[in-house]
Amino acid sequence: RNEIPLTFIKSDGGLAPYDQFGGHEAILSGPAGGVVGYAKTTPSYPVIGFDMGGTSTDVSRYDGENYELVLETTTAGVAIQAPQLDINTVAAGGGSRLFWRTGMLVVGPESAGAHPGPVCYRKNGYLAVTDANLVLGRIIPSEFPSIFGPNEDEPLNVEGSRRAFEELLAESPEAGESVEQLAYGYLKVANEAMCRPIRNLTQMKGFDITTHTLACFGGAGPQHACAMAKALGMSRVFVHRYGGVLSAYGLSMADAAHDTQEPTAEIYSYVDGEINKDTTHREERMRHLTTKATAALVEQGYKAEDIVVEKYLNMRYEGTDNAIMIQEQQDKTYGESFLAQYMREYGFVLQDRKILVDDFRIRAVVPGHTPPPQPQQKSLGAPEPRYQHKVYFENGWQDANIYKMDDLKPGHQITGPAIIVQSISTVVVEIGCVASVTADGDLDISVKSSIVKSSSESEEEQIEEDPVQLSIFSHRFMGIAEQMGRTLARTAISVNMKERLDFSCALFTSDGGLVANAPHIPVHLGAMQSAVQFQVSYWNSEGRGGIKEGEVLVSNHPQLAGGSHLPDITVITPVFHNGEIIFFVASRGHHADIGGIAPGSMPPHSTALEDEGAMIVAFKLVKDGKFQEEGITEILQAPGKLPGNFGTRNLRDNLSDLRAQVAANNSGIRLLHELVGEYGLKTVEAYMKFIQKNAEISVRGMLRDFAEKNGKVVEAIDHMDDGSPIKLTITIDEESGGAHFDFTGTGPQVLANHNAPPAVTYSAVIYSLRSLVAQDIPLNQGCLAPIKFTIPEFTLLNPSSDAAVVGGNVLTSQRVVDVVLRAFKACGASQGCMNNFTFGDDKFGYYETIAGGAGAGPHWVGRSGVHTHCTNTRITDPEILERRYPVLLRQFGLRKGSGGTGKNPGGDGVIREIEPLRPLTMSILSERRCLRPYGMAGGGEGLNGR
Repeated sequence: RNEIPLTFIKSDGGLAPYDQFGGHEAILSGPAGGVVGYAKTTPSYPVIGFDMGGTSTDVSRYDGENYELVLETTTAGVAIQAPQLDINTVAAGGGSRLFWRTGMLVVGPESAGAHPGPVCYRKNGYLAVTDANLVLGRIIPSEFPSIFGPNEDEPLNVEGSRRAFEELLAESPEAGESVEQLAYGYLKVANEAMCRPIRNLTQMKGFDITTHTLACFGGAGPQHACAMAKALGMSRVFVHRYGGVLSAYGLSMADAAHDTQEPTAEIYSYVDGEINKDTTHREERMRHLTTKATAALVEQGYKAEDIVVEKYLNMRYEGTDNAIMIQEQQDKTYGESFLAQYMREYGFVLQDRKILVDDFRIRAVVPGHTPPPQPQQKSLGAPEPRYQHKVYFENGWQDANIYKMDDLKPGHQITGPAIIVQSISTVVVEIGCVASVTADGDLDISVKSSIVKSSSESEEEQIEEDPVQLSIFSHRFMGIAEQMGRTLARTAISVNMKERLDFSCALFTSDGGLVANAPHIPVHLGAMQSAVQFQVSYWNSEGRGGIKEGEVLVSNHPQLAGGSHLPDITVITPVFHNGEIIFFVASRGHHADIGGIAPGSMPPHSTALEDEGAMIVAFKLVKDGKFQEEGITEILQAPGKLPGNFGTRNLRDNLSDLRAQVAANNSGIRLLHELVGEYGLKTVEAYMKFIQKNAEISVRGMLRDFAEKNGKVVEAIDHMDDGSPIKLTITIDEESGGAHFDFTGTGPQVLANHNAPPAVTYSAVIYSLRSLVAQDIPLNQGCLAPIKFTIPEFTLLNPSSDAAVVGGNVLTSQRVVDVVLRAFKACGASQGCMNNFTFGDDKFGYYETIAGGAGAGPHWVGRSGVHTHCTNTRITDPEILERRYPVLLRQFGLRKGSGGTGKNPGGDGVIREIEPLRPLTMSILSERRCLRPYGMAGGGEGLNGR
């Protein structure tokens, strides 16, 4: 028994013996096997791996040389720090359920599972993607065994799937004109959901998606691969002969690997670029790690001469936190490789910065089996099909040739439309595609792209709303906003944006209406729209010169310019087409310091806006193609001219992050231009409005349903710790689904800083309404369209233009959400603030939001130790916190039992203890120190903070 080696594949694609294998290393071990499989068998690189199963789809990338690894991922809401292949998962698979919701076709994320499964499984299941493929002829029942039904002895049920679609059409005739059209629409929506992570994986890292091969595997993947490649502009699809079980096949070829790594603090190169020539320590540690790693593999029974050693340095710029693991190259130095990769990923390199080494890493590898290259095959032309079968494509029903893989020989070429039946999967060869059989019996498919540049549009042409296109555009708009966010996270310098992700990115119509806001920071939602609309009005007013192509606008004033609080700086860029503004893109990021009376620009004792830092009503950050560094520097240093006040303490980070925001906006502009080129401007503009209308319909429906069950008028009130009331009366019009949110009775503005400008209230309401709609809907201006607001002037929620407001964005916003959710009887109170903690001195400022507990609801317990409601940031990693700042993190954990009692208890808060290592000014903005967070429906109160 001891002589038989037993190894498991890890999430990083390497094999490990059973006694050195941990569960945290196995989270993605199955998909990792698939990555190894396609990396070693696909004949051309770079490659996108597309692994579609029953419940989800995994996408990844391999460049032909190195696996792409990440050191931290989040799976099912749990952050795991272990080396893993960079695999992105989306909840769309063969079992993904199909829904019709408020005028949109929705695929997933719910899954029919294996039991009861899709309708066609004959177990009273749910309508799913597999049913759509079946009724469209893309799955052939006669080619499947009779293993379905309660006794597992019946064939796939085509008639049952068709009836389910007919019932859906009968209930919602506007969903489509026929069963086929509806089912094909669902497939297009599912394909777009799976295209979205592929675009993110390539475009966000600076790769051209059209140069990649799509390596398709998984049981359901080959049915969708050609259609997805056409939509993505890819010209080649590769389907391995064992594609249905490629993860298992890849495991058999995986490398045995052992990693050793140790931290260091070493300078690689100096500010002037000169390389540190003293490498004695590095070489000695690398030798030690090499000996350790190779010995581990020898101990497992491998021969020393078979071991290949890979050397890595984990490198970063001084003053940044995102290190890049750089492998030793024969033709480049570590520094050259670092600069090349940094330029490709971030679009720039930093000048006058040291390059540091954080870790030494050795990976000892015993290479697994790699199949030899396949010889080129002479074409044998088209084989004889087994039979023909009706299959539905974009132009309707087609007679498709059906082939059995066992009948095909190397060199055979099959022109679509066709279906190739493998023993463990079905390959759909779309119209315009040609599949060639390789020497090993794999399928190499050439694809004709379906992306065509839109022809000129007629001014009179009316764009009719189509539910399929509505769903697809919803994915595309949100995907653009998400990619802007990824660009910002990659290119930013500060801990706040790069590490804590305290920013938001969004798309807007030409008049400033919100179209898509990626799920970043909820408190920015309505406020960003107000900021864009103010800038449009301001610059287009008489004597201000308008907005020209290439200009970039910046603002942060909460009361005058639609800001949330001064540290949140909004960068706005117009999108031009033929000399006219067609859209706007914007990014709002929290800058850790912009001056003011306290480090971190979040003073707990400010009484006027000028105490809180630099104020920007309107300024052109980029003008005539030039970044206005001198002008914005003057603005950021202006608070220092006031007695007892200071200019920004982090000017270098401010300027770098503003450039990152400009870069994020530019990525959004590029993607919007691609979308306009693909569909035409009128169509894109029309679907922006359709998507806003869809959100409006969803919110109106929710309000009608609530009024029917709970009455037309509801009220709620809560109090800040100083006794200031926030009172809300909601009056719902049952006929129209509109509502009046009346905050009359809210307390007057205070001589403190928890006043909140109206834009913050709009954001809190739009977030609450979006949360109350029990389905996934677009997050945009439409959510507020049914709402009329009354917010009396000079109250806590509508203060004067010079009132201090820095706490309103982080304290009062949370309380407004609690009040709205209390009025709707949705859940108990949350922690009620963001617990904003700042520290620093005249050299730097640092800021973070500390987590707390979430309120419980009728069917769920409250989450413990999370950022709730209006904040959606991360806490800074302890290693980065202690490396960048003169502090020690002594304690960080849950405050057990603090969430309150009840059938569903509220979430527990946290305890965070930080020790300064030199004299620092420390401040905290917090609430619920006097008044406890309330329970609901008899649930007990939570504990006060302290």
